[in-house]
Amino acid sequence: MGDNKELTPSKYDMNAKWDACIDLTLRRFVYSSLAGAFGGLLFFRSPVTRWASVAFGAGIGIGSAYTDCSSLFGGYSPKLAPPKLDDAPAPK
Repeated sequence: MGDNKELTPSKYDMNAKWDACIDLTLRRFVYSSLAGAFGGLLFFRSPVTRWASVAFGAGIGIGSAYTDCSSLFGGYSPKLAPPKLDDAPAPK
């Protein structure tokens, strides 16, 4: 009668993770490139420095998207926990 589809938790759904990662990467790349272009037009006169500010903005966008995507896929957590005082050796 009804479809017995097995529901997979979101942490195992790789298609949703890839979709979220691609969406995040494209958005951050475009928005940071536009911000770099606006900053280049506002602050620089030379075309070379304007393109450099666009490239710098794009690099920041891709780098931040990479960091968030790697934590999404379980590579590591970008938020590091402070060390516990109980684990530290006692001073002599």
